[in-house]
Amino acid sequence: MKRVYAIQENGQVTLPAEWREKYGLKKGDMVSFTETAEGLLITPKKLLALNLFAELEEALHEKGITLEQLLDAGQDIRQEIYDEKYKTPSDRSS
Repeated sequence: MKRVYAIQENGQVTLPAEWREKYGLKKGDMVSFTETAEGLLITPKKLLALNLFAELEEALHEKGITLEQLLDAGQDIRQEIYDEKYKTPSDRSS
């Protein structure tokens, strides 16, 4: 569906209510703009996050790492950082 809208003085364009409802967009929601060969692609932040998760999953799969393994490694690293910053020498020996 193609529609033409005027850009307002401050660069804003109002999305039609039916599109805001269809894509669950409301005041304050973030969107991403991507330049394509056809023009600009507007993507709701929620969808953008899901796409990033899919890319992460694919990259992990290519390296033979599961999401659980990644999360476990992150937890171990956070514990090491905590221990280095907050544990006293006597705490470390026990």
